[in-house]
Amino acid sequence: MRLTRITGNLFIILLSLFILILPISVQATQAATRKIVEYQLPTPGVDPDNITPGPDGNLWFTELIGNQIGRITPGGTITEFPVPSSASHPVGITAGPDGKLWFTESSSNKIGKMTTNGKFIAAYAIPTSGSRPYGITPGPDGNLWFTENGGNNIGKITTSGTITEYPIPTPGSNPFSITAGPDGNLWFTENGGNQIGKITTSGTITEYPIPALGAAPTGITQGPDGNLWFTEFHGNNIGKITTSGTISEYPIPTSISEPQDITSSHQDLWFTEYDVAKIARITINGRITEYPIPTGFSFPTGITNGPKGTIWFVESQYSKIGKTRSR
Repeated sequence: MRLTRITGNLFIILLSLFILILPISVQATQAATRKIVEYQLPTPGVDPDNITPGPDGNLWFTELIGNQIGRITPGGTITEFPVPSSASHPVGITAGPDGKLWFTESSSNKIGKMTTNGKFIAAYAIPTSGSRPYGITPGPDGNLWFTENGGNNIGKITTSGTITEYPIPTPGSNPFSITAGPDGNLWFTENGGNQIGKITTSGTITEYPIPALGAAPTGITQGPDGNLWFTEFHGNNIGKITTSGTISEYPIPTSISEPQDITSSHQDLWFTEYDVAKIARITINGRITEYPIPTGFSFPTGITNGPKGTIWFVESQYSKIGKTRSR
């Protein structure tokens, strides 16, 4: 649209002042709404991907490009531990029932195990080559369960390292994240299949199509309401599925936000918005509030509930760890 020119340069001057003042006002309002603290990682360009609370009271995270596992204390002190497998590209990480940390090595096709002292114990090879393991979570049966993004399987590994694989019925489903549900089953997202999957501890899989076409679900977690909540990376929604398979979807206010991961905290859930550098909170009734991250274009991915009412997340683009209060 062409603007009518005002005599002289008065219009240009006023417009320039408006443009300069507006971002300052908006930024001040956003900063007053939610305090977010960021911690710079010691090694630049490591591309942190996922984060989880450890059994030692610290937060642990993966460095996809840095090929390291990182530890950050609640006060912000960071230590990095190089993964023995070269170019393993660690992605998912979780605390196991044995008090150890378990993580997926997406490129070396292994499941890794380490202590909270930073000692790497073992890396267990997955039978299916090129399986690209991604998400991992402890199951109700005392084992660890993981997704094989490239292998189209759900994997189970005992704490002693024995692996069993279960093929997903839908070809090319690209399973992404996985979590334990309140019903004693494991629930996972099918990024390529556009479905939410459920697997029993004996290996029976049931799939539920997502109403939004091309939603590309990624993160999933158990909510405080007894349902499973998930992110739709391309659908721009937050989804909820009951343990009987009924799905509801809640649109995110910011368009093309690309929600990545999600975690549960108290009576709400929190998720990352990868493309717009925000974290957001959603109530169990579907009300969404978004909070800009101080560092723009930071591409936040993993998020988790931390100690003493904190929410922690990773910023993949500039290798930072973020923290805010959950209330």
